[in-house]
Amino acid sequence: MRASAQTHRVLALIPARAGSKRVKDKNIRALAGHPLIGYSIAAALHSGVFTDVVVSTDSGRYADIAAHYGAQIPFLRPTALAGDMSADIEWVAYTLDRLRRTGREYDCFSILRPTSPFRLAETIRRAWAVFLSEDGVDSLRAVEKCQQHPGKMWVVKDRRMQPVLPLQPSSQPWHSSQYAALPEVYVQNASLEIAWTRVVFEKATIAGDVLAPFFTKSHEGFDINSEYDWGLAQSLASNGRAKLPVVTPFPYLLERHQQKC
Repeated sequence: MRASAQTHRVLALIPARAGSKRVKDKNIRALAGHPLIGYSIAAALHSGVFTDVVVSTDSGRYADIAAHYGAQIPFLRPTALAGDMSADIEWVAYTLDRLRRTGREYDCFSILRPTSPFRLAETIRRAWAVFLSEDGVDSLRAVEKCQQHPGKMWVVKDRRMQPVLPLQPSSQPWHSSQYAALPEVYVQNASLEIAWTRVVFEKATIAGDVLAPFFTKSHEGFDINSEYDWGLAQSLASNGRAKLPVVTPFPYLLERHQQKC
């Protein structure tokens, strides 16, 4: 899909390695009838922001599912870049470099993780508008206000505690203050990131040095990282408290079953 109303070439990158430990195969686990990855692909395609939507995976099975929902999988990710400790910059740089060597260059890229199923097409459009409005930034990252404030967090060593944030007023330390009196602190979530491609090639990072915030709303930043999260996502989707992107293809498993009949 060509990016609409602008001249930038923008790539959506959806990472989907197959080795998830905490929630096995979470990227293709069915939520409300579709594999989880289907919702990120649908949101990306329907946003109208992206020139191309590419899934980075080390699994042929995952690639088949992603293709069913309309994503491109020009090549599989090497196993060496798909481990538990693999940094994002490794697979992002690898993907952008391989695409560039085939003549496919992009001005910007966005990482859309499948574990945020309630990120909608309108979420992406809103983030893209914010990114374009910010002069001099390297990237934009989704954040939300902390529920557990780091001003009340501690490091324990040798049976003694030290605050995680040592720069506190001695007269009224944050750990002894009401939440409303603490400075606002934001935590990143997995909803999305947008960056200029030059940041990867020039600075070897996906974020760069100057980052703009994108404040997610409601459940846009919800991230599935545990079985508890999974159960909550199912509940939110089934009772309508959180909205999923509209997915137009038949559910992957259903279509395969119909083809066999």
